[in-house]
Amino acid sequence: MVIKTGLDNLLETNIPDLKKRSVGLVINHTSIDQRKQLSLDILYREGCQIKAVFTPEHGFRGTADAGEHVKDDYDGKTGIPIYSLYGKQKRPAKHMLEGLDALVFDIQDLGVRFYTYIYTLAYCMEEAAKYGLEVWVLDRPNPINGQFVEGNRVRDNFTSFIGNYRLPVRHGMTVGELAAYFKETFKIDVDLKVVKMIGWTREMHFTDTGLHWVNPSPSATGETMALCYPGTCFMEGLNVSEGRGTDYPFEQIGAPWLDGEAVCNRIKNKSMPGVNLHPVSFTPINADYMQIACGGIFLEVTDRYQFSALETSLALVDVIHEMYPGNLKVKDPIKGRFFFDLLFGTDEARKKMNHSESLLEWMRENDESSAFKLERKPFLMY
Repeated sequence: MVIKTGLDNLLETNIPDLKKRSVGLVINHTSIDQRKQLSLDILYREGCQIKAVFTPEHGFRGTADAGEHVKDDYDGKTGIPIYSLYGKQKRPAKHMLEGLDALVFDIQDLGVRFYTYIYTLAYCMEEAAKYGLEVWVLDRPNPINGQFVEGNRVRDNFTSFIGNYRLPVRHGMTVGELAAYFKETFKIDVDLKVVKMIGWTREMHFTDTGLHWVNPSPSATGETMALCYPGTCFMEGLNVSEGRGTDYPFEQIGAPWLDGEAVCNRIKNKSMPGVNLHPVSFTPINADYMQIACGGIFLEVTDRYQFSALETSLALVDVIHEMYPGNLKVKDPIKGRFFFDLLFGTDEARKKMNHSESLLEWMRENDESSAFKLERKPFLMY
């Protein structure tokens, strides 16, 4: 069975309504239909009045590296301007929105609060509200399922473009559901229309949908990477490689000073269902430790319903800190803010680590998944 995305549903049911409006598409290379055709090409061919394209981090083609600023461009086929929302600005400016009736968002998310596409959505909603535009969200699956919620929520003083709107680490929502949550919870006075998927259910992972996986960003290489990402992404705040620049980004972690076999032996008595840990060696071709051999640990996911990347990764950080207290370090702050703090949405985890206290125990004590499940319930559409 192949589910229908919001784009597929739109093409069958709502094209006449959309044709009445001058629109800006908020899209990238993941905005494809079941035949792998790009939404811009389809909607242009259908006669929709597309006046502008807005594109998030990693750019229109999804080739820019994490954090790399993206420049404005034009679509070669249509001449439509492509405005970057990950360059000089992260919000569409007034002049970009002039003459538009609606913004249409259609981007595949990863299901984790660090992934920036959902903040592009929220910012577009806020600007659309300011200038009287509708927002249409063409829904797509949460690739790591819509049931599981875990982690602490972002504290007010630690909001950023990798953590905002009081989200937990893993929210278990689709982009359409998040749009409804943003609108009501944060009082965004926008005319929101969510075009739902057909056939998607909350227990589905991406491979259950029958859809074609397109890497949402250069390092988002598949469902297994997406399952590991809610935990291994925390390594980006430490002097530990998260596997960027290798064949298995976010599925393996390591450092030049780390003995993967010793770490695996130390951690094997801890209960970590759904995953096997294996010692590994790798040499990143870019990113942290470029061209430097690293010892590390590979995460083999054996049961995607039992596996918690968050707990596994924090258990690994605890063990690595115990074994290498002089080597493991939090990366230096940038403009006065620790990236580690922004990932955690608080400085409490860093302070616990500085006192050699367990990050896993801290996260378990501060998990806010139960409260968020109640808060998100009115916005669930499937």
